[in-house]
This record gives sequence, structure tokens and C-alpha cells, in this order.
Amino acid sequence: MTLLTDEVVAKVHPTKLRGWAFWSAMSMLALLGAAIVFLIVAFLLSESFPLIAQGGPIRFFTDEGWWPRDASFNMTPMVLASLYLTIGALVVATPLSLAISLVTTFKAPARLAHVLRNLVELSAAVPTVVYGLWGVSSIVPIVNIWSPPGASLLAGVLIVALMIIPTITVLTQSALQTVPTAYVQGATALGVSTSQTLLRIVIPAARQGIFSAMVLGAARAIGETMVVLMVCGNIVQVPTSLFDPVRALTANIALEMPYAMGDHRASLFVAGLLMLLLVSALVAVGEWVGMRQRKMIS
Repeated sequence: MTLLTDEVVAKVHPTKLRGWAFWSAMSMLALLGAAIVFLIVAFLLSESFPLIAQGGPIRFFTDEGWWPRDASFNMTPMVLASLYLTIGALVVATPLSLAISLVTTFKAPARLAHVLRNLVELSAAVPTVVYGLWGVSSIVPIVNIWSPPGASLLAGVLIVALMIIPTITVLTQSALQTVPTAYVQGATALGVSTSQTLLRIVIPAARQGIFSAMVLGAARAIGETMVVLMVCGNIVQVPTSLFDPVRALTANIALEMPYAMGDHRASLFVAGLLMLLLVSALVAVGEWVGMRQRKMIS
């Protein structure tokens, strides 16, 4: 009896040890990931705080303009440009992504759906600079025909929308696949048309996942640098139309960091901190909406 017990312990003990080692390693990696985020925030705060302490955070929205040499650091035009680019890209990309997701999940034949999914995933792997090159050589000249100079907010919206379609589409497909098949079968048994089933039953049931996909797409759009640097014109101004050239916060950091010094350099870290706050606000809104929807369901 004792020999049998020792053999069982000898077999179980290595398994438990491996499980403990695995979860310990995963916990350490999770803590490391969180620590990296906190270190980034601390670094941005340490680099930007001296300039913030000089005139307060409000000065970055009330100064006369963006003239770093004259100690004027108004970032309002660039913040608005980033928000307009993000909102515009979402308006263009979300209906297209939803249409692709519905077709590949419910309508297209299996082989065609598989091909479309692969194409969407492949487009997500295309480098951003390739999108930028295509935008400069194709989209900007077309926009220029309508309203010079072509490099504008509209060109940035179109290219960024194309870039975030894969992100929104993949996550929306996952959300649609979580809808219970009984919903669709019940609607079909009652004689509800396919289009009405999708619009009135499937999409509302998956709205939480669709909204999460939009939030992640927006986070991708607002943080985009290379494309907006190449196709938006890089003029610091509040746009009054879609055809106005603009400069986003990310593009401003990329353009001016190589030669920035002193307060100018610190102002670019303020811009980075502001970008981080905007993305955090997007995530917080997504979490808040998700919590409300979960409460409504429960």
C-alpha cells in the first residue's frame, strides 16, 4: 500500500510542479507587461512635467499657436485633426467591416468566405508605409482633382479607414459567431427574412462585440503616424473642410522630435502624454458601454 502511494505521488508531483511553474511564469509576464505601461507613463510625465509646471496644462490649448521657438505650444489644431481623422475613418470603415463580416459569416459559400477572411487578414499585415505610398500616388492625386492640394484630411480619412477595416472586421466576425444559432433558427421558423434577422436580431445581439471592435479600430486610427504624415499635408491648422491639409499629433511628434531641444522637446512629450490620455479615454468609454450592456442583458 505504501509503495503504491509513493508511485502515485511521484506521478502527480511533476505535473503539479509543471503547472505551478507555468502559472508563475505567466503571472510574472503579466506583471512585466503592466510594469512596462507604468514605466512609459512615468517616463512621459518626467519628461513633460517641467514644461507643464511652467504654465499649467491649459496653455497647450490656449496659446496663440504652435510656435515652439516663441514658447507657444497650442496643440488644439493637432488634437482636433487627430479626432477628425479617427471619427472619419470609423464612419467609413465600420459599415464596410460590418458588411464583410455579415457576408462571410452568414451568406457567402464556405470557400468564398474562407478566401475573403484570408484576404482581410492579409491586408492587416501590409506595412503602413505601403498604404502611405499608395495614398500619395493614387488617392492624393484624385482628391487634388476635386480640390487642391490633394494632401488633406479627406485623403487621411480614406487611407486610415482602409487600414482599420481588417481590425474591425476580424473582431466583428468573432462577435457575430458568438450569437446563438437558436436565434437565427427561431427567426427562420417564424418566417422572418434573412435581412431582417440580421438587422433586428443578430446585430443587436452582437452589439457589444461590434462596439469593442470599433473602439480598437479607433485606437489604431488615432495612433497612426506614417500614413497621416504622408497624405495629410502637415499644416498646423483647424480644418474647416475635408479638403484642408492638417497635421495630427502623431505626425507632429515624428516630424519634430529629431531636432527638438529644451521646451520644444518637452512639448512633444506632452503631445505623447496627450495621445496616451486620448487612447485611455477610448478604452474607458468602451469598458463603460460594455458594462452597461452586460447589466441590461443580466
